[in-house]
Amino acid sequence: MFVGHFGVGLAAKRAAPRISLGTLFLAVQWADLVWPLLLLAGVEHVRIAPGITKATPLDFYDYPWSHSLAALCVWGLLFGGAYWARKRDAGAAVLLFLAVVSHWFLDVLMHRPDMPILPRGPYVGLGLWNSIPATVLVEGAVYAAGIGIYVRATRPVDRRGVWSLWLLLGMLAAMWAGAMLAPPPPGPRALAITSAVMGWLIVLPWGYWIDRHRAPRLPL
Repeated sequence: MFVGHFGVGLAAKRAAPRISLGTLFLAVQWADLVWPLLLLAGVEHVRIAPGITKATPLDFYDYPWSHSLAALCVWGLLFGGAYWARKRDAGAAVLLFLAVVSHWFLDVLMHRPDMPILPRGPYVGLGLWNSIPATVLVEGAVYAAGIGIYVRATRPVDRRGVWSLWLLLGMLAAMWAGAMLAPPPPGPRALAITSAVMGWLIVLPWGYWIDRHRAPRLPL
């Protein structure tokens, strides 16, 4: 799953309006932000295998430390604990823990049975990526729901708060479509570099920037 994770991050803003959208993106995407770094370090591995599923040519055969449920629970505890140590907000810390762990459950919907529970298995996955219509329907619904909740929960404080949000949402949708329609990446290293640049240097800072130009809506 790709845009669906961002949908969860957007929706979480309603439950925790004091947490920056950038931090929520960081939590829900933590697995996919750590993954390219571990690929580049040679700790985790992926194969380019066109046809392995309809929606992606990637064979995720070794990613125990970024994508197993056990690892994400540990990452979530560290993430939530760090936030609590800084802000002393237990509710927000718990929400961030859940946001980190949510990545695993959403990925289980889409992946083949390659999602590890413990670092070395057992492996699960419902395989919606084997159907483009099912992928678009389920992930698109999660993304659209998240957008709707976020827009109702926040308001722009200036014009940047309008166009910056919709430009990012459009870019994420285009990246999602491109990942399904474009030719396979030339290799794991190019994939890792592209993923790291897009995640750490573009999407994540953009989330923090948007949050500076939008504010929570006051309850009626």
